[in-house]
Amino acid sequence: MKKYPFLLAAIIATLCSNLEAADDKYLFYIDEALTKHSNLVDPNIELYFATQPHGEIIENLGTFVANKKTNARLKSPATSCSWVFMSAILGLQARAASQGGNAVVNIHSFYKKNEMFSEQKYECHDGKNVSGVALKGTVVRLDK
Repeated sequence: MKKYPFLLAAIIATLCSNLEAADDKYLFYIDEALTKHSNLVDPNIELYFATQPHGEIIENLGTFVANKKTNARLKSPATSCSWVFMSAILGLQARAASQGGNAVVNIHSFYKKNEMFSEQKYECHDGKNVSGVALKGTVVRLDK
């Protein structure tokens, strides 16, 4: 390797630059993701974001967090964030189903335990290889 010190330095620099962890914050529209992946959503578990009005709560079954990550390599932030948002939504719906709930209310972003309440947008963090969304919501039984 004595003959190629610049080559070795270039290889090391390239490898180190790929190890840099990007963590870009994006806000995307909830409705766009839900519409794009509507076939995945359980119609029996209603979803209410932030302060959206809902029916009377008969039983509060607990507040839960769905913290999901997905492979973002070679994908746009919009694509990977939409997918990982749906993964978090499905996690909350699965929790509701297992607890006997029929809705998740007060759903909001909870990335790194920072709360962001919005009826229109969710927070996603995108890096070079991974995108992440954390959602927090309360599983309930609503009077129907």
